[in-house]
Amino acid sequence: MRTVLFYLALFAGQMNTMQARPVVRLQSHQDSIKTAFGGDLVELINAPKVVTLPKSPPNLDAQGNPWAIEVKNLGPGIVTVADKLHFSLQLNVGQTVQIKSTSAGYSTVR
Repeated sequence: MRTVLFYLALFAGQMNTMQARPVVRLQSHQDSIKTAFGGDLVELINAPKVVTLPKSPPNLDAQGNPWAIEVKNLGPGIVTVADKLHFSLQLNVGQTVQIKSTSAGYSTVR
């Protein structure tokens, strides 16, 4: 019985750490991801066909970590996430991608 309780507590602890990332739902009329969203999971629901990243790639998020976001497309259609210069990425429905800021612009994290 103790072993079962131990594993249950361990599993519950892992569930809490997986949900530590704040979630931001981009409103359907918004077509840009804000610098303040750094470190967050940005969910796209009924998003425009093109959503833009901050014009100037940010260096750090509010916690002082290198700026990065996760973007998840919840549908109903394909969404392109792009900056004004070089970066462009199509997200299918249900797809999640991590995007980080670099000295040259943006890139995906694999």
